[in-house]
Amino acid sequence: MTPVEPPDDDEPLARLEPSTLPGLVRRVRRLADLSQRELAARIGVSHSTVSRLEAGRLVPSIATLLRIVDVAELMLVVTNADGKVIAPMRVWDETRDGGEKMFPAHLDLVLDPVADDWWASSYGLAKPPETYHRNRVWRDAKRRRSTWEVRVKQFRHDPPPPKV
Repeated sequence: MTPVEPPDDDEPLARLEPSTLPGLVRRVRRLADLSQRELAARIGVSHSTVSRLEAGRLVPSIATLLRIVDVAELMLVVTNADGKVIAPMRVWDETRDGGEKMFPAHLDLVLDPVADDWWASSYGLAKPPETYHRNRVWRDAKRRRSTWEVRVKQFRHDPPPPKV
């Protein structure tokens, strides 16, 4: 049997896909120095489930995968193409409407709208404590302008985006 080569530290990040999951489960089990039976006992599944996971005949649920990586004191993270970790959106009371429903995630929540941001101001209607912008072009232009204003050093030599 030939020894397994350790991974190169300069290797790009491996994308988590169904085809890479069996190798990930085996790697975690080896890092935790557990047999298949020991791993199965730790995560609360049968030995045959671990065997099928490692053989690629079964794809674990997210909950099961989280328990597997937790055994080796690892964690799953989501990154963009550059490897930057993407944090989940926070949820707080103000992100729910009067019916306790979440505002749509694709819209930018405005927790304290100013008079000209609220469409009903021209009709004399009261402002709600929160609202959101539906116009994606306007939102994206505002984001670009805001990023340019905040990241002065990064965009030092770039012309300013148009004001919206």
